Amino acid sequence: MRRGKLRDYFSGVGAKLLSAVDAEPKKSNQHEIGVTKDMRRQVLGERKRHFNVRYVWLGRERDGLIADGTATGESGHSRGRGHDHGEGGFTAYAPATYYDTRENQPHRSPEWRLYYSSNPVTEAMSGGDALFLALHNDGLLYFIVTPAGSTSEQQLSWLFGVRPQHSFDSREIEPDEPTLGFAARFIFDELGVEFEEADEDRLDGIVEPFGTTFPRTAEFSDLARKTLAEDVNPKDDPDATLLAWLEHEEALFRRLERKVVAERLQAGFTDEHGIDVDGFLRFSLSVQNRRKSRMGQSLEHHAEAVFRAHELSYSRSPVTEHNHRPDFLFPSIEAYREAPTGWWCLAMLGAKSTCKDRWRQVLVEAEKIPEKHLLTLEPGISESQTRQMAVAKLRLVVPHALHVTYTEAQREWLWTFARFIRDVGARQG
Repeated sequence: MRRGKLRDYFSGVGAKLLSAVDAEPKKSNQHEIGVTKDMRRQVLGERKRHFNVRYVWLGRERDGLIADGTATGESGHSRGRGHDHGEGGFTAYAPATYYDTRENQPHRSPEWRLYYSSNPVTEAMSGGDALFLALHNDGLLYFIVTPAGSTSEQQLSWLFGVRPQHSFDSREIEPDEPTLGFAARFIFDELGVEFEEADEDRLDGIVEPFGTTFPRTAEFSDLARKTLAEDVNPKDDPDATLLAWLEHEEALFRRLERKVVAERLQAGFTDEHGIDVDGFLRFSLSVQNRRKSRMGQSLEHHAEAVFRAHELSYSRSPVTEHNHRPDFLFPSIEAYREAPTGWWCLAMLGAKSTCKDRWRQVLVEAEKIPEKHLLTLEPGISESQTRQMAVAKLRLVVPHALHVTYTEAQREWLWTFARFIRDVGARQG
């Protein structure tokens, strides 16, 4: 399925480590960031302008904020993050001003700066954080801040091909760069960037029988596998098959979601008191929550289908010690209950589309298994976090196509989904 290229969305990007003067107005009494010559030439241009801005804060464990700064006073929309909002609804902040501080001093060299307004994102950032400035093709400037060394920094550096330094590392994005895949979509979702679908007419035809009603996740996952059956083979390539099924289901879900949301918006949000702001906010939250919970369930459904294709014996969501429920237990819950601690035939796999700090939950879900495994779709998890996992005897299982988002040292430690299947197969053989 064609996904497009980075140049289809962004024209240029730069990244730097924020200094105290950049990030903390009390240290300089300003809200300004100095811009290098390359950053001007490759990204922001050589003329004064006001940028509509999407401010994004991605915390160390992916807690996040989005705030929009627009010339029109309209806040725009967001996906995957909550906007800052006050009593009257969404809050929009002033646009960012890009200007030459020496414009009226022609005898001196230009000194270009980006002036930003105070908002929840800029108030959360501090000196030492990583800043990414990415110019969308529609003119919207993404002002993305994340702690240095975090998972988000590693993901953004991989996606945009720049590395935060004390001065801007910048580049113009070229049209001939590789096609975007699952990892890029994952990161786009965190930024609130709409990822365009290919073959929309075909997708609409597949979801048409559902009308404007969401089916159960298991039913939707099954539909995704059936309508992509000729293109993939779980026995030949478990990793590629798992991602293909997930991508296809995600595309189907988004097409159906558009129909459901459009119908609800068309109906409007009013009650006996007039415009129902609270009703709209509840609906928006329900849309976001459905997306988050559905992806995790879909991952389990498709992983189980691969296990069936390889004829592995397993129990799904069995009850172990202290009423814990691991996602998958091999070869079965019955064997687990009878086996001594550390028996080599036992294996456990947790499945979480994103890790955050929740990976620690897996550590207590099957006490008889010293080394546990966790299947995730999250690209570019930070080295500090994977080191913590290794110390805790948790092995990360990541589909092969996402390994490129990790460092070379991390890739030596990661397992592919195919390797996990081979390992379990050998234990059962």
